[in-house]
Amino acid sequence: MKRLAALALIILLAGCSKQTAKSLRISIAVIPKGTMHEFWKTVHAGAVKASRELDVDVIWKGPIKEDDRDAQIAVVEDFISKGVSGIVLAPLDDAALRAPVANATKTGIPVVIFDSGLQGSDFISFVATDNFKGGQIAGEHLAKLLNGKGSVIMLRYSEGSNSTMLREKGFMDAMSKHSGIKVVSSNQYGGVTPESAYKASENLLSRFKDVDGIFCPNESTTFGMLRALQDGGFAGKIKFVGFDSSQQLIDGLKRGQIQGLVLQNPMKMGYMAVKTLVQSLRGQRVEKRIDTGATLVTPQNMNDPEMKALLKPDLEKWLK
Repeated sequence: MKRLAALALIILLAGCSKQTAKSLRISIAVIPKGTMHEFWKTVHAGAVKASRELDVDVIWKGPIKEDDRDAQIAVVEDFISKGVSGIVLAPLDDAALRAPVANATKTGIPVVIFDSGLQGSDFISFVATDNFKGGQIAGEHLAKLLNGKGSVIMLRYSEGSNSTMLREKGFMDAMSKHSGIKVVSSNQYGGVTPESAYKASENLLSRFKDVDGIFCPNESTTFGMLRALQDGGFAGKIKFVGFDSSQQLIDGLKRGQIQGLVLQNPMKMGYMAVKTLVQSLRGQRVEKRIDTGATLVTPQNMNDPEMKALLKPDLEKWLK
């Protein structure tokens, strides 16, 4: 009888030990702004890379479209209720996501913000491009292409998006340093899909027929504008600088229809966001702000190995 009791106790203790080990495994919720664009797929790959290297679990979930604030808030709240170890979030809106993030922090779930800023300080680190600088890089390149004179259009992205607002401010800052350049339109928004950006681009091109240069601050607005330029017969005739990368934009570079793209490093962004959160969970000190860099690619340098890696990262390796 004593032997049976002892055996039962061993089995019970072993079961408790397994349960404890399971509960201690780190699970990170990674919540992008959306899931449609190539940019977010690359962020996902970077997050997976970090999870494999650090032996943690990553759960990827976000809204489909980048204007669905309610859906993103619901995803954050769902992960809070599930009790994940931590959250990595690219907030759709720098104000609307403040309360959910504060709630996560209050319940003991640390948050790393990436890609786009958030009001407040209820997060342990911010991992992103220096977006203001990225906008400046785009503006200076366009000014150089125009030899410091001409008329320019900037098609904005979406209100409330901190990252693109900073790019737009950086671009306007660069334009202000060139007295020979006139920004004839800077108050129109392309919206969150290539379709809405295409319509906004068509309207702008019909209103400003003699424009010399154009800037767009993200992947969807750049692609929407490229299509409008192609369909209107303006592609290659108007100097055009955009942001981010996709196969269509790479093709535009090859054809000389885009003269420059400011590239972020979404692979590094996803990787560093997850790594930073895991380091914090494991008691290590982390930086409050991590800059993942911005690089200008042009038709002239797009075949350089470094640029190729940024333009077309190996997603299949991580997202099989």
